[in-house]
Amino acid sequence: MHHSATLRARLLLPLQWHAGGHGGLLIHSEQARPFTDEEVHLFSQLADYLAYGLQARATQQAYLTAQRDKVLHARQLELALEDALGAIAAVLEQRDPYTAGHQKHIATLALAIGRELKLDEKRLRGLYLGAMVHDIGKIQVPLDILTKPGRLTPQEFNLVKEHPGAGYQVLKDIALPWPVAQMIHQHHEFIDGSGYPAGLKGEQILLEARILTVADIVESMSSDRPYRAALGIPQARAHIIELRGSKLDAAVVDACLRILDRGDFTPHELGHGQF
Repeated sequence: MHHSATLRARLLLPLQWHAGGHGGLLIHSEQARPFTDEEVHLFSQLADYLAYGLQARATQQAYLTAQRDKVLHARQLELALEDALGAIAAVLEQRDPYTAGHQKHIATLALAIGRELKLDEKRLRGLYLGAMVHDIGKIQVPLDILTKPGRLTPQEFNLVKEHPGAGYQVLKDIALPWPVAQMIHQHHEFIDGSGYPAGLKGEQILLEARILTVADIVESMSSDRPYRAALGIPQARAHIIELRGSKLDAAVVDACLRILDRGDFTPHELGHGQF
């Protein structure tokens, strides 16, 4: 519009949209004449379209804000749950430093296997946290059994075998964003159904639990124990190869072997002050 133009007529149409929004559409004319009914109708339709567009924009902004708030809340909840699982791991460490060190090393190896298998970041986070507390059920097993320097009796071994179920009972009712309770419950299952406690087979076992099983075997064999020195990575490597495809998931074993062959896993040695 030129500033020198003389405005002789105006048409003001109200704009109203939901959520309390309101405004107006002001139309100027240089002609000193009233707007025709046809023009008023046309501009009224234009006003309706503008109001609709403004309403759509307001709705979109409200939706995006709600989504951001939802993501922020979910992340805050996830961090709180991570802290809770970390606190559980700390309790286990105070009771039995060996168990805590064992869990941390398995978590490190399990995470490496998960990355080798190209799991997404959220799933990797759940895998790591599940591994950090996978032996929580051992809190009910007497320490003299866990650290016994020799073969367990059948009764003692049966008591130890209860720990996956006990751990599952601790976490099953907590609304975690990862299947941590199921990982704990299944980490001693074998794909041929010969594991415990439920005798699950193949795909009935979570991939995360199949990863934990392999990581547990490798860490247990290659690291020191209170009652024996480490058997070493070569022996652990040979053992998972022997069980590959029968008791252990072949893809998980292959991923673990690549990690071991690259030297990306360091066994846990007692007495070094690090877990």
